[in-house]
This record gives sequence, C-alpha cells and structure tokens, in this order.
Amino acid sequence: MNADDFLRMFAYDDWANRECLRAMSGGGSIPGATVVRMAHILSAEKLWLERLEGKAQSMAVWPNTSVKECAELAGEMASAWREYLRRLGAGELGKNINYRNTKGEAWQSKVEDVLIHVVMHSAYHRGQIALEMRAAGREPAYTDFIHAVRQGLLE
Repeated sequence: MNADDFLRMFAYDDWANRECLRAMSGGGSIPGATVVRMAHILSAEKLWLERLEGKAQSMAVWPNTSVKECAELAGEMASAWREYLRRLGAGELGKNINYRNTKGEAWQSKVEDVLIHVVMHSAYHRGQIALEMRAAGREPAYTDFIHAVRQGLLE
C-alpha cells in the first residue's frame, strides 16, 4: 500500500463515521453507550495521529461527549488525517514509531500498521454501534466499504 491507498481508506473511514453520526442524530433515542462508542472511535483516531506525530495524548480514550461534539471531532479528524497522509514521504510507511499505550507500556509499530489498525478499529466499533442501534429499534447506518465504492463516494 502507498499513501494514496491510505488517503482512500481514510476517506472511507470519514464517510462511514459521518453516516453513523447521521443515523445516530435521526429521531428517537439511542443507548448512551452508543454515543460513548462513537466518541471512542474518534478519540482513538486522534490518539493514534498524535502518536504518529510524536505529540502527547490530548483527550481521554473513552470520552463522554455528545453526538454534536462527535460530529465536530469527526470533521477535525478527517482534515487532520488528510493533511498527515498528504505529507507522508516515500518510505515513511515502513518506519517504526515508538510510543506508550494507555497503560504506559512502551511499544514500537510501523506507520503502515498503525494506519491499518486505525481504519479496522473504527470499522469494528461501527459494527458494534450498528448492533446497538438495531437493538434499540433504530435503523443503523449502512457503512460497508463496497457500498461507498458502488455509490461513487470515494475518490
């Protein structure tokens, strides 16, 4: 994979996050855990970008925020990831970064592995959100990657 492939994957991730938020914003109540899970997706995306950029963690991994605050963070993260990926130089995907996880343990990971993790982590939790929405009698967002491709929603 190259930086352009990751730009496409993160465009999908942004679209899927926004679709989830749109479904969550529609009429009716949703379980509070669903909002917390969406906030976690976005805060984890922010945390991983901060690790890639060598910055300190700026927010909790499981923040308690509103759907509106999640939507604001989703916009911020989409922009920040695009900017980061466009700056990524040739050969940087295979470089290792050193960081500490939320337990304080030291780790080292390749940049490309972190990027894959971020997209997969988000998809995993969006699946949980879909289950929670359906259990609450709400229609979850249809966020399959192939759906986005078929609809021409990705570059």
